Amino acid sequence: MVTVEELREALKAVEDPEIGMNIIDLGLVYQTEIQNGHVDVQMTLTTPFCPLGSYLTGQVQAVLSTLPGVEDVTVDLVWNPPWDPRTMASEEAKDMLGIW
Repeated sequence: MVTVEELREALKAVEDPEIGMNIIDLGLVYQTEIQNGHVDVQMTLTTPFCPLGSYLTGQVQAVLSTLPGVEDVTVDLVWNPPWDPRTMASEEAKDMLGIW
């Protein structure tokens, strides 16, 4: 059975094409859970008006669906707390975004 850590590692393959960084390092994934083959991902976007929302959620579903033991994937977009790269992004992402 796949672990939450393996789910999050796999999600590093999903990149925000406008920023050019993966959604984990950007801090867009708030929660990942797996239970009985069902994966639930709570994530946000850089802005509620992001035109790539359906693309990103589709990529999350596609990547996670290939993992062993994953039967289905639900992606919930949440807006609270609002995404703030200063507190949610990895140090590498902050460096690339010019946030110090």
